[in-house]
Amino acid sequence: MIAFIAAAGWPIYFLLLASIVALWLISDRMLYLYGKNIAPSGLLDQTVQAFRQEGASDALLARLNSGAPLGRVFAAGLKNADSTPEVMKEAIEESGRTVAHQLERFLTTLGTIASVSPLLGLFGTVIGMIEIFGAETASGNSPAVLAHGISVALYNTAYGLIVAIPSMIAYRHFRAKVDSLVIDMEQQAVKLVEMVHGSRS
Repeated sequence: MIAFIAAAGWPIYFLLLASIVALWLISDRMLYLYGKNIAPSGLLDQTVQAFRQEGASDALLARLNSGAPLGRVFAAGLKNADSTPEVMKEAIEESGRTVAHQLERFLTTLGTIASVSPLLGLFGTVIGMIEIFGAETASGNSPAVLAHGISVALYNTAYGLIVAIPSMIAYRHFRAKVDSLVIDMEQQAVKLVEMVHGSRS
């Protein structure tokens, strides 16, 4: 690994930093979006049953707010259960935007790394080319300097792609996962409003 870094030259440090950040972001989103139950399938029925038994009590709202993100959306709606369905939906939408923002956390940074990494690799390639064309000496081209310049160019290009490709795949995957979760939460929130106001059993 040390030999690889030495062969790639100083531009590789930018890509190494980008790869560490990307790995941390991917691990964080993987644990959050999959290790934690964002929208439990049985939460809607449990919430409706508890609401019919005790109403929008402080205990119920506290349980929902301390649980899954979908529970926080339900809690926002139940706080306005005595209002019209439109007011209840507005409260749910406002809370839903906050939850969606939390689900999308760090994805912009991950997408930026995926987009910038090939450019950082290109930057290293340009540095390598400069070393190659600057290797002219009084006796001609220095083979050692030429070889080093070529190594810098090729290693940085390859490592830029190595960082960019998994980052882009992870970014697209997490975006699709978040979109799916948001749609699921929206559907369950609409059902909650209908059940609370008696338009759906």
